[in-house]
Amino acid sequence: MSNEHHDLAIVGAGPAGMAAAVTAAELGLDTVVLDEQQAPGGQIYRNIEALERGGHIEKLGDDYRRGAELAGALRASTATYCPGSVVWQTSPDGRIGLTGPDGARMVHARRILLATGAMERPVPIPGWTLPGVMGVGAAQTLFKASDIVPNVPVVIAGSGPLIYLVALQLARAGCTIAALLVTTPASRIASALKELPRALLAGRNLLKGVGWVQEVRRLGIPLANGVSGLRIDGKDRAEGISYEADGSRHRLAAGLVLLHEGVIPDNQLSLSTRCQQIWDAAQLCWRPATDEWGATSEERIAIAGDGAGILGALAAENLGRLAALDTAFRLDCIDQAERDRRARPERAALARHKRIRPLLDRLFQPAAESLLPTDPDTIICRCEEVTVAQMREAVHLGGEDPNRAKIFTRCGMGPCQGRMCGPTVASLIAHETGRTMAAVGTYRIRVPVRPIPLMTLAGLIGEEEGLPPGESTL
Repeated sequence: MSNEHHDLAIVGAGPAGMAAAVTAAELGLDTVVLDEQQAPGGQIYRNIEALERGGHIEKLGDDYRRGAELAGALRASTATYCPGSVVWQTSPDGRIGLTGPDGARMVHARRILLATGAMERPVPIPGWTLPGVMGVGAAQTLFKASDIVPNVPVVIAGSGPLIYLVALQLARAGCTIAALLVTTPASRIASALKELPRALLAGRNLLKGVGWVQEVRRLGIPLANGVSGLRIDGKDRAEGISYEADGSRHRLAAGLVLLHEGVIPDNQLSLSTRCQQIWDAAQLCWRPATDEWGATSEERIAIAGDGAGILGALAAENLGRLAALDTAFRLDCIDQAERDRRARPERAALARHKRIRPLLDRLFQPAAESLLPTDPDTIICRCEEVTVAQMREAVHLGGEDPNRAKIFTRCGMGPCQGRMCGPTVASLIAHETGRTMAAVGTYRIRVPVRPIPLMTLAGLIGEEEGLPPGESTL
């Protein structure tokens, strides 16, 4: 199994991964898709095939039919689809370590395309680690995958288009939305207006977002704008949420609190392979440095979709196809002229999708309190239960970058390997030292990116080096 070789290995089967796989297979590349989920679709189109078979796509909205089309195209292509494959290593030399239904194995590819998508930005406010608190995206995932609808009143707090969409999806399914607390300040709305002319050229995408807000109001969902000072109350679980609005403090009872302050690239694998990263000042996140084809600083590794910067599902398709075209060119399946010719419609569509992005980036920048928590007792590292106060102390003891701070606090050493605490740790260090986020940097992510039994790893190393079973050089 460890001698498995392919032209192109794609990690992730969201819109970018599916579109790339179909294009690459059409161009004659031996393509494998390694997907952590049990069916294609990624986070955005999760469980889309089952929803289509059951006639339930309307629960999510007509936009999700696009996901069913992509999944069908992937199934019909010659690409090898491997569900349930958890990738814990990608190497610059083309090796991929994964654990799947048949155990752990190594896959070799002439080129790797990371299509890992986005993850929710952590929202470290007081009480966010209590039972009864979760991300808006996590709640949507449960709804898509298992048709789970909360049976208690729900408060949704944060910013971004997703909070309106999920409020509508849950309300249509019979859930009681006790309130929608929007952290976008009025001043942000005024400053974002200068981006409106270009966003109007996005047409349907802008109108779709406006329609969500209008429907929220029509359904009578209580809506509070410009809230701040979020704090989740409760001893053993979430019992309510308090906030500031209109110059006074308010409190709402809630059986479930959903938090959201946008999404950021899921860049753990690209960090582990030492792909160059850049600080995106507009989206306030780290993302891999890529060229117009998705190529990175590592020769064999490309990235497509939201894993390279947040642009949305439709743009991710275009980026996936562009990366596949460039791979076919690099592997001598097509010449440069054909690559560029096939790329023109993708670039035109991509340009249209990008028109709305400056407005969204400015309007829905995350709340300051989620980027830089100030309450000393707020936990920033859920795995190791490290607080704001402990991180500040570590900085002043010499932990002036995330990797030094890790030594003092163990932040970043838990099961998530810094996915949830990394942005907050860097933000606190930047604030305490007076440096920029770009200067502070990120965690150095080491393999395995996901937990794997040591004996399994040792056996794989032995197999790779041609040793007898049970022996290794580890």
